[in-house]
Amino acid sequence: MKKIHIVGIGLLGGSFALALKKAMPEIVFTGHDASEKNLSDALALGLINEARTEADPDTDIVILATPADTLPKILETTLNQTGENTLIIDFGSTKATLCKAVENHPQRSRYLAGHPIAGTEYSGPKAAMESLLDRKVFIICEMEKTDVHLKGMAYEVLEALNMKLRFMDPEEHDAQLAFVSHLSHISSFMLGKTVLDKMEDDKNVFDMAGSGFASTVRLAKSSPAMWAPIMLENKKNIIEGLNRYITNLSKFRDKIQDDDFEGLFQEMQKINKIRDILDLS
Repeated sequence: MKKIHIVGIGLLGGSFALALKKAMPEIVFTGHDASEKNLSDALALGLINEARTEADPDTDIVILATPADTLPKILETTLNQTGENTLIIDFGSTKATLCKAVENHPQRSRYLAGHPIAGTEYSGPKAAMESLLDRKVFIICEMEKTDVHLKGMAYEVLEALNMKLRFMDPEEHDAQLAFVSHLSHISSFMLGKTVLDKMEDDKNVFDMAGSGFASTVRLAKSSPAMWAPIMLENKKNIIEGLNRYITNLSKFRDKIQDDDFEGLFQEMQKINKIRDILDLS
């Protein structure tokens, strides 16, 4: 493997480049980003060796790490422009729409639908971390549709990054991520909004904020350019999750309203079991 081209050199694309440069220093990285600032930063930070609008014809792997709403067009264009020995992997947080968009493309076998379960609330090349992907889960969808020889390059790279592979259907992926990722971002954004609204009445409210608030609202610092498209791409599953969440919030509010100490205690005690689940994951 000699060349990797990255489209979208932000947190994920940049962290991928940093980690793989250390693990496989012989690889030459080229890249492109819609933001001139991001592209300039990526070059200055050494995330890529050269800025290129398109991948070279002999590029081994192209990584697509752009917002969800841009991926279908970029994927189709990249499949059309690259050669038969180039593998294209996307890092998108939604999979069903993207897989559907290229299901009948004559070069579909050169695409691997992927999703690294990693990230922070920060964005851009300067947020990239060499350790971000280390021992994290990498989900692959429709594995059987990717050419077996090209798929071998993906496995080589993912093994070098110490990533754990999981295999899912695109619809299953989107349904599960709505609950364990997308819903938590919505919760964080809306908690942030609620406290900001409160601040309009009480300017000192943030003086009372401790570590619990900071950790809960951390994701509200995430990029809207990344997350707004995800909300709409995965609308059906997110609405289902929100409906369940709102129902639980309403029931919890009612217990507080009714001074139901025993109900509150029992509810929180049952939810405490999540500690055992998260400690084992």
